[in-house]
Parts: sequence; structure tokens; C-alpha cells
Amino acid sequence: MSVLSGKNLGVAVRDRQLIEGIDLELRAGELTGIIGANGAGKSTLLKALAGLLPCSGRIMLDGRPLQTHSLNGRACRIAYLAQGHSAHWPLPVREVVALGRLPHGRGDGPEDAAIVDRVLRATDALGLAQRNVLTLSGGERARVMLARALAVEPKVLLADEPLAALDPAHQISIMQLFAAEAAAGLAIGVVLHDLTLAARFCSRLVLLHKGRVLAAGAPREVFDDTLLAEAFGIRALHFEHGGLRLPVPWQLTGKNGKPAGGDPVASNSAAA
Repeated sequence: MSVLSGKNLGVAVRDRQLIEGIDLELRAGELTGIIGANGAGKSTLLKALAGLLPCSGRIMLDGRPLQTHSLNGRACRIAYLAQGHSAHWPLPVREVVALGRLPHGRGDGPEDAAIVDRVLRATDALGLAQRNVLTLSGGERARVMLARALAVEPKVLLADEPLAALDPAHQISIMQLFAAEAAAGLAIGVVLHDLTLAARFCSRLVLLHKGRVLAAGAPREVFDDTLLAEAFGIRALHFEHGGLRLPVPWQLTGKNGKPAGGDPVASNSAAA
């Protein structure tokens, strides 16, 4: 079931079209990865869906136009996790995460405390609860800000590059958490640059290129060699594991789509 959708979305800034003609649905129970090269329009799309950027087209939330929902109603239903994971106040981590409960009331009741504990534990941040958020590393702060977004208990989570600054173990852990939250009914749209993790965990992908949707569908369909060359200018190696086809970015392609600077895959095979 579609929870948040955009139809024919467009955003222009100073006569520059950042995204144009984009259709997108975020459905309950699905983890949707939004991928594309730098400047493809991924962050712009997420901000537009969250109602943070003026845009053309139509955005629907729970079957109603987004603008018909009150600001507090939106805040209860949509959690938006921005890039950068910045914090501006020297608050303890627990208090920062508890801010996610404010759309639902004061945020300091026993139910709120239980939710804060749950999301801190889920993001491996419970041990940081008493730390000043400004003293955290980039990766620790990323997990705390994700916990704050999850504390909202939204119907839709929009996360912009949540894996940035995380070590490999925490990248996998957070993707497992996203998959579990989606399986429990959350609609998630997440901007990712790690193609292998996107293929492994996302149920659906939207590939953006120059502000438009180049492809959308299951990872196996989207990670086509021709599409990867067009969107990223790369060639990938693909391997099968557990019924999944996983891409590993391997080399740049030239202007004609062929490998640039020779084919190290062929060379390595010959050496073997």
C-alpha cells in the first residue's frame, strides 16, 4: 500500500531544473533505495517528498495531498534524516533522541522513555546515552540521529545517506535495521551510494540520472550493465549469493561504454 507518493515532481532553483517529471511511491513494508551519481537529484527528491522544498507536481500522504496535513500531522507521519548528521546543542544523547517524540506530545512519559530505549538499542547507541552529542564521532552521531528519526515512530522514513561515516559493521547493522523496520510495516526511502548493500537489502530501487528517473524496479533489473554505464560511467562485476545478484563497482567506462584503460578483469583471468 502506498503511504507517500509523488507524481510528476519537479524542483527548479534559479532557473536550474534539479529534478523533473519524477513519479515515486513509497509503500508500507518496502525498503526503497534511491541511487544515482552525485548531482542526480537524490537529496532534492527526498526534501521535496518531506515537504521541505517547494515543488511542482503532486505529493500524497495517506491518500491525501501533503499540504492538507497539518505540520504536526506531517511530523508524526514522516521522519526525515538529513545528510551530515549535524547537531547544534550540547545535549546528552538521550535528550537528543527524545526530541523525536515531541510531535506526539511532551515526549517525557514512560512510553516515550521505552521507545527511546528501544531505538537507542536498535542503533547500537544505548552506550552513548549520557554522552554530550557534540563529543561524538561522525559515525556515532549518525547512529544517534537515526535513532532520533526512528523515535518518531513514523509511517514513512526518509533517510539521506545514513551510511556515510559508518564503518562496515555498522553499515550492515543499519541496513539490517532498515530491512526489519520495513518488514514491520514502515515505508522507507533511503539514499545510498553502496550499490552492493542496495542490492542486498532493498526490495526496490529508483535510479536517478540528471534529475529524472532512469530506471525503477527490483535490484536485479536496475543493476543492468547498460544502466550502470549510463548513470555512473562504471562497469561492475556481478556475483550471485543467496539468490541475489550483487554488483561490485569495478572500473570506469569510456565514452563508448567500453572499459577505460583496458580490462583488468580479463588480465586477472588470464593470469590465473
